[in-house]
Amino acid sequence: MAHILSSVIGEVSDKVKITRALLSVSDKTGIIELAALLSAHNVELLSTGGTAATLRANGLVVKDVSEVTGFPEILDGRVKTLHPAVHGGLLAVRGNAKHDEETRINGIKSIDLVVINLYPFAETIKSGADFSTSVENIDIGGPSMLRSSAKNHNYVAVITSPNQYNKLIEEIKSNDGSTTLTFRRELAAQAFARSAEYDATIASYFASQVTTGTDDKPVVRAYTPQFHLKYGCNPHQKPSAIYSQSGSKLPFSVISGSPGYINLLDACNAWQLVKELDEALGLPAAASFKHCSPAGAAVGVPLTAAEALAYEIADPSTLSPTALAYVRARNADPMCSFGDFAAVSTIVDVSTAKVFQSEVSDGIVAPGYEPEALEILKKKKKGGFIILLADKDFVPPSVEFREMFGVTFSQKRNDTLFSSDYLKQIVTKSPEAGFPSEAVRDLIVVSISIKYTQSNSVGYAINGQMIGVGAGQQSRVDCVKLAGRKVSLWFLRQHPKVQSLPFKSGVKRQDRVNARVRYIEGDITAAELPIWLSNFSETPETLTEADKASFMASLTGVSLASDAFFPFRDSIDHASRYGVSFVAQAGGSVADDEVNRACDEYGMTMAHTGLRLFHH
Repeated sequence: MAHILSSVIGEVSDKVKITRALLSVSDKTGIIELAALLSAHNVELLSTGGTAATLRANGLVVKDVSEVTGFPEILDGRVKTLHPAVHGGLLAVRGNAKHDEETRINGIKSIDLVVINLYPFAETIKSGADFSTSVENIDIGGPSMLRSSAKNHNYVAVITSPNQYNKLIEEIKSNDGSTTLTFRRELAAQAFARSAEYDATIASYFASQVTTGTDDKPVVRAYTPQFHLKYGCNPHQKPSAIYSQSGSKLPFSVISGSPGYINLLDACNAWQLVKELDEALGLPAAASFKHCSPAGAAVGVPLTAAEALAYEIADPSTLSPTALAYVRARNADPMCSFGDFAAVSTIVDVSTAKVFQSEVSDGIVAPGYEPEALEILKKKKKGGFIILLADKDFVPPSVEFREMFGVTFSQKRNDTLFSSDYLKQIVTKSPEAGFPSEAVRDLIVVSISIKYTQSNSVGYAINGQMIGVGAGQQSRVDCVKLAGRKVSLWFLRQHPKVQSLPFKSGVKRQDRVNARVRYIEGDITAAELPIWLSNFSETPETLTEADKASFMASLTGVSLASDAFFPFRDSIDHASRYGVSFVAQAGGSVADDEVNRACDEYGMTMAHTGLRLFHH
């Protein structure tokens, strides 16, 4: 067992007067103003190299550290502050007889404040510098002073960033040139965190340069707090916060509103989905997310007359391509999209912002906003509508980590972009015919959408939009059934009886949506019936099962995709009820031949993609 040191006892005061400060910074932001304040409080200033030159150039009296140590800076500046005259002044426990005597004998004077920032190692490697240059930008003396000061925070205050200067200045002014113990301890915590972050960046970089023993390399990760959240998944899960990986930034910034934990999970998934759709198809894309799965997703394809009527779009010609994409995404399943978090792949224009005016939605993430569109969105929910600005140039780490129940999982990020290349292996009859261009588009839409849907997942698409998403089921055929039910609701909203329902004036949009769904489902209870009927000026004509079956029989050209292989033909048998003509799935099941035959029997064209797209 390692030997544990005993604590060293000294005299501890709440307030420590700053009489001597060591300033050595690579980032000169604000250092002159801070040094001037210290000088005005009769603080002796010690410094090194470029910092000392900067302070002298601005009329401040500075003593070089080499005067204190009696030793010049050597080895191209690698050795400057690594000396007992510096670290003794930082580490001595004041009021301890032994320490007091040793510092007196060795002529060591206490240092009360250290202001440093470390060599910009992270910035160096980001610039693409070679290995030797990167190594030269590893700070040695800085972290040593930082740790010495933080360890001895009973007496020494340590500042590691210009962001801390204002608080230090306030502390000095409020305490007649002194710092308080509470403040010094807070600075020490931040200093040790900065040291850990710095070392983690170095360790990660060196691990990336090692080509042997790659499976056993230690992984050191550090995170920078960005902002606090009200709570996590549930109100009792506090505290909660958002962090970025140290040395990196977030893939978005908050323009307006206060996003929650689940909002941001939805935003991160939705943004990746629409970005990939846009990249794959070259069309504006949109997604409507709820609880980490898309209720709908689409690209900007013009509406049919029946769709426009079902979606309550009076004049489709007023919709921009981006607005069309969101109208389609939202109307895949408008009941589930109630209170969604949306994403669009292009700049939000006024046309798109106006679509949001009539929808109940929590927020949006997009790569930009026209000024007028932004003002429209900022007024939504009395200013509470969440608006995130996506960084379209953000490059995510190639390896992802997740912590759960004390276990850390890692995997290569699923960065495969689904494209038409995955639709070339057609395994059904007449493979030379291939897929029509509209089917290729729709199969790409559905495949990328289920890539960001909780598994198991299956989806249906037509006209560039999802029309049914079956998410998170343990049985694949249950995914097919769940998504198929949504396809029925989507298509039957275009039935003449549904489109002519006699709503009273003043019935809210979402109430109309919900009433149509219940009308189509047709299983309204006796207790529910009076409430449902109150939406209408007269009792609607019944939508019979024969009406539904006859209308559903006219649906054709639908595309179906699965995030993994179909293990039995039952999924194909059930999907045949929903106008499916085209199928994409990974393949690789022992029942592939059986599934292929089922597709042939129903006249479906199917491709094996060879790509599983589980998402958890």
